[in-house]
Amino acid sequence: MEQIRVCTYDGPGAQPVIRTVPWPKVGKKAALIQIGACGVCGTDLHILKGHWPKPLPWPFTLGHELGGVIVECGSEFTEDFMSKPLTVGSKVMIPPLMPCGHCYYCIHYPQSANKCLTPVYYGRYLGFDKAPHLWGGWAEYVYVDLEMLPGTKIYKLPDDMSLRLGALSEPLTSCIRAFNRATRAGGFTWSDTVVIQGSGPIGILAVAAAQEMGAGRVICVGAPEQPRLKLARKFGAEATVDITELKTPAERIARVRDIVGGFGADLVMDCSGHPTAGPEGIEMLRDGGTYVEMGQFTDAGSIDTSWHRICTKDLNVLGSWGFTANDLPLGVDMLYRTRGKYPWLDMQTIYPFTEEGVGRAVADAMAMKTVKSTIVPWPELVDG
Repeated sequence: MEQIRVCTYDGPGAQPVIRTVPWPKVGKKAALIQIGACGVCGTDLHILKGHWPKPLPWPFTLGHELGGVIVECGSEFTEDFMSKPLTVGSKVMIPPLMPCGHCYYCIHYPQSANKCLTPVYYGRYLGFDKAPHLWGGWAEYVYVDLEMLPGTKIYKLPDDMSLRLGALSEPLTSCIRAFNRATRAGGFTWSDTVVIQGSGPIGILAVAAAQEMGAGRVICVGAPEQPRLKLARKFGAEATVDITELKTPAERIARVRDIVGGFGADLVMDCSGHPTAGPEGIEMLRDGGTYVEMGQFTDAGSIDTSWHRICTKDLNVLGSWGFTANDLPLGVDMLYRTRGKYPWLDMQTIYPFTEEGVGRAVADAMAMKTVKSTIVPWPELVDG
């Protein structure tokens, strides 16, 4: 029987190990998806640094930003969660969060199903020991089974959409939801001036999302210049602020206010994941502005601040955690519709699916040598 290669980690600080598992027997409501591309997320890096605040089922397979193609499916696996038909050959992505469907939030607040009380995540909470051992994107294939894990959401991609673009749909949708949170709170509207804190993959995606959602001006604060700030400008950032040149909050705040006008920006969004971003970012806002925190996916620690500033500046302060499955069409559509407008693929640095390749993808992402390290097990699926 054909063997499938899958990458696992035994714990924080460990090196990647590629194991082989047998080709699974695909259930009637299940499918096997050949992975074209899977990104390395900042959350993956935090997990490998030991920063994740909840227990994890080591060893397991990381990777949740994936685009793939169905190679085998059961007789009752016929459509995605939005009723689009699926067959062998369909291009798909899988949002990592699988809500239970029956807890307090899933039932009473489906728009907040991202806060399901008993979620399961691909690439995080499913251990390698659970058969058929294909529960993450850093592998040749991933297995989905709507009978075993009924919260799974399969989403069909356009037939002619690059699987590398498909691998960006999960992080981009997180950015779009964060802006929509601000819109619904009355804190983001057409022509607003937006400052993005962070020039990593989420920050770059947020630069594009802000423009597509109506921002008038977008400024990006981050580092390093190469490759990140340079790419932010290619994505349409009007100006960038290099934190390695302006080393103090006061200098950076003054520079942002100089760019946007002395009263400050309408909206500031933290995509950096650094706890110091918040106190600094609210001083980049005009009075009555909106601050959106969507970068703190792990507990990076607390920092001294004064909530008096939030009160006296009359600010909206919002948190945004991932997204719900119903947000997905927004991200996929934006990628597909603007595939010739933004240099999406320039974000991605491609790595082969080997122990050395996965290890380099992670190390380079940690060293900020890349914007989006992307693991490609089957180059023929994404070439061209």
